[in-house]
Amino acid sequence: MATRSDILKTLDNWLTPENFQDYCPNGLQVEGSEQVSRLVTGVTASQALIDAAVDAGADMVLVHHGYFWKGEPQPLTGMKKARIKTLLDHDVNLVAYHLPLDDHPDYGNNRQLADVLGIADPRPLSGLLWEGQLPQAMSAEVFARHLEERLERRPLHVGAGPEVIRRVAWCTGAAQGYLPLAVEAGVDAYISGEASEPTTHTARECGIHYFGAGHHATERYGVQAIGEALAREFGIEHRFIDCDNPV
Repeated sequence: MATRSDILKTLDNWLTPENFQDYCPNGLQVEGSEQVSRLVTGVTASQALIDAAVDAGADMVLVHHGYFWKGEPQPLTGMKKARIKTLLDHDVNLVAYHLPLDDHPDYGNNRQLADVLGIADPRPLSGLLWEGQLPQAMSAEVFARHLEERLERRPLHVGAGPEVIRRVAWCTGAAQGYLPLAVEAGVDAYISGEASEPTTHTARECGIHYFGAGHHATERYGVQAIGEALAREFGIEHRFIDCDNPV
């Protein structure tokens, strides 16, 4: 058993949200029970995740994508009302960390994705953009199969890069906008979650492979890592619930 206050203090110490200008509040978003014995983690605080967490007897839900994003409607109506009502009715805390969870050198989505993909010497390249080396050179086709095997999702592959891929850059989620930085760094391939209309043209014209491996698929691992760390730190139960999302 742990207290909500101690968990939040630890998370803030680990993730340093004060160092980020984010698009949403990081930390506690909906207050529930002060005592926490069961933690559920997930990518997005959807109704499906909340319902599954309630069924699992969770006192706290920790996600990467929470609520109260800049520019979204503020009234608690419709879908947002239903989600928050479920949390309040069952006294469940909702905690969310966005950019701080992408960036962390150990628990972050970028570092965790590198471990899942077996990328050697993973390191920050520029801001949230990371780089590393493949353990062995691969053709684009072989690397696409590698991504599909590890992430259980067939990636979108566009562009016309080198015949073999050795050095890669990546940033999880909707980070296709960092593609020009990857081009400038001279890597063979860039991996992110999504693609926009200009992504194909940039990859083709700049001679780089781009792999859109899925926003959800690339961001499943940070919350799991930090959930396991909290379980070790406080002796609480932890369960990751994956509500599949093809995007």
